[in-house]
Amino acid sequence: MRIGPRFNVHCSCITTRNGGELSWSDTLRYLGVYITAGHKFCCSLKNAKKSFYRAFNSIFSKVGRIAYENVVIELLKAKCLPSLYYGLEACPINKSQIKSLDFVLNNAFRKIFLTKSYDIANECVPFQL
Repeated sequence: MRIGPRFNVHCSCITTRNGGELSWSDTLRYLGVYITAGHKFCCSLKNAKKSFYRAFNSIFSKVGRIAYENVVIELLKAKCLPSLYYGLEACPINKSQIKSLDFVLNNAFRKIFLTKSYDIANECVPFQL
């Protein structure tokens, strides 16, 4: 994987002593953070969002309509948000990625409060990015 102005230039594969080849990749996972090739250093949030949805849907399927909304929100804060926020301090985040993370939280709150309105869900979110 390459980062910099020549990130998309084709390179030949590296050959090992045993005759195996190491191929080039567009993404790299390091300590749970997915780094992507590009002009600048940037991270992919796709897997973080996927693990957040997986954790939230697991919790919501067990206690979603039985428990009070406050209980579900506390479970979301304790179990789901760490998977979404993991490694964000190491990655430069632009405005579109912040909006993407806000959309993920908004979807969870829309599901908790049984609404389709983005504005109502934004009012219910007790924390912002």
